[in-house]
Order: sequence, then C-alpha cells, then structure tokens
Amino acid sequence: MAPTLGIVMPVLDEAAGLAPLLQALQPLRARGAELVVVDGGSTDGTPALAAPFADQVIAAPRGRARQMNAGAAASRAPRLLFLHADTRLPADADARVARALARAPWGRFDVRIDGRSRWLPLVAALMNLRSRLTGIATGDQAIFVRRDAFDRIGGFPDQPLMEDVEISRRLRAIGRPACLRAHVVTSGRRWDAHGAWRTIRLMWRLRWRYWRGESPQSLAEAYRR
Repeated sequence: MAPTLGIVMPVLDEAAGLAPLLQALQPLRARGAELVVVDGGSTDGTPALAAPFADQVIAAPRGRARQMNAGAAASRAPRLLFLHADTRLPADADARVARALARAPWGRFDVRIDGRSRWLPLVAALMNLRSRLTGIATGDQAIFVRRDAFDRIGGFPDQPLMEDVEISRRLRAIGRPACLRAHVVTSGRRWDAHGAWRTIRLMWRLRWRYWRGESPQSLAEAYRR
C-alpha cells in the first residue's frame, strides 16, 4: 500500500540526539506515513542509527535543499513534509496535514522553541506572526506540500541558504499556505549557543540581504562565519 505522507528528514552528524526524535515518529509510520532519512555525509554513524527507525535511509550531496529534493524523489507519497532533525511533530501531524492539504497546496505549523533563553517564546511568536502575515515559512516550521505543487515548482532551489524562503515564494505563487496553529517543537541550541538577540539580528540581516538580491552563496559564507 502506498504511503499517505512522506516525511523527509535531512541529516548530518546528528547521532547524539537523533534516536528519540525518530522513535517519536514511529506512530505516524504505523498509520501509513513513510520516513525517508537523507544523509549528507555524516561521519558519526548517523545512517546506521537511523536505519531501524526509517523506511529508507539514502545518501545525497551535502546541503539541505539537495538532501530534501533527494528524499522527495525517493518517497512514493502524495503529500510531503520536510522535517529538521531537531524538530518534533505533534502526535496527530499526519491528520492535520491531510486536512490542511485538502484546502491548500502547501502549509506549515506554528513553532515553539525549546531552549534556555527566556526570549525564545517571544522569538517563536514573532516567527509565527511574520509567517502568517507574509506567507513565507521557515524550515523550522515543518513545511508540508502536495506533491503536484512540489513538482510544479521544481522542488527546493539548489542553493546553500534561504532555500525555505525561496520555496515559500514559489509556492505562494500557486496559493497561500495553510498556517496551522498546532506547534512543532524545535531545538533552541543555536539561540542558546550564540545568544537569542545576536542570532535574531544575524538572521534578519541575512534575510534583508537576500531580499536585496545578494547571492545565497555569499550569505552562506556569512552565516558560517
């Protein structure tokens, strides 16, 4: 029987915390979802760790966009959901996605950020509000899409940063997203490591430069620095 939902998870050296996240997805698999883990060249045993919990573990060139496109091509499902390796879905995500994609070509969840900073609830609230107003989603919000819409726009753009912003722009030309108020929970590790406001300022600067036409390659270099 064909899967009802393809969950595509790009990974790179995620062995330390991956098992509990994959275990949490097993009830969705039992109800007909397919889990495709796409490894971008891990050196810590991530593919072997993921294998017992996934329907497919495949390799792809490093880069989130390329890995997600490879996972979408490998999946047989008519609906796709792209899940970061540090993000947890609500227990009934499959049903919520099915209902949402019956009325919209694509969508995303609201996000809650799990971390130490007391500013993270405000950061998440602003992310959700901005997304609802603009129709632009971030990868942290677990973007989902009908396969026909995904194929129509050619999948994720082959770029090293802002692939979530760009695919949102392209999908928005087909239709507005379904903005679900149910929450995914994502790790606040980058905010905790670098400081909440410093991270916010960095991401806003990068977005501003992207909207002004700067190349994703130069932005990726700035992000790594």
